[in-house]
Amino acid sequence: MFKYEKKLNYPVNLKKKDLKMAKYLITQFGGSNGELAAALRYFSQKFAMPDDKGKALLNDIATEEFGHCEMICSMVYQLTKDATIEELMDAGIGTNYTEHGKDLYPTDSNGVPFTAAYFNAVGDPIADLSEDMAAEQKARATYEHLINIATDKDIISVLLFLRQREVVHFNRFKELYDMYKKQGY
Repeated sequence: MFKYEKKLNYPVNLKKKDLKMAKYLITQFGGSNGELAAALRYFSQKFAMPDDKGKALLNDIATEEFGHCEMICSMVYQLTKDATIEELMDAGIGTNYTEHGKDLYPTDSNGVPFTAAYFNAVGDPIADLSEDMAAEQKARATYEHLINIATDKDIISVLLFLRQREVVHFNRFKELYDMYKKQGY
């Protein structure tokens, strides 16, 4: 079903420690508008799509979103890997350390844990695709906010790539939405 190539969709090679940026980035792993919510949303919704084209599109984008989770986690790891406990505490991520050590745990930037309540799958292709388009726009906006606060060009280049993928996903969902509307779903 999947072919795993042991490389990221876009290279992540961050050279500077930046715990505050890591704290902000984690929201794109486990926040309400993040990659994990998108991947699980699309994976769940694909089963109720009315045709193979819809099922394939949601499956393909869900798979890509899991890859984006890996990219975000790679960024957070690289930004924090040599951090001391004191540095983690000073950056406001000491609570994560107390619960999870240096493991990555899906939360938003405030430390609120991921929940499946972040997404819906209602079995109606028009309703689901409407939510999917909105989710892509919210993720795009979050990436733009992250780009605005980032100062490292290596971080910015990855965020620009991820932001552009949100735009592409929105457009693919919109095409499918328009097709289904025309077909009377």
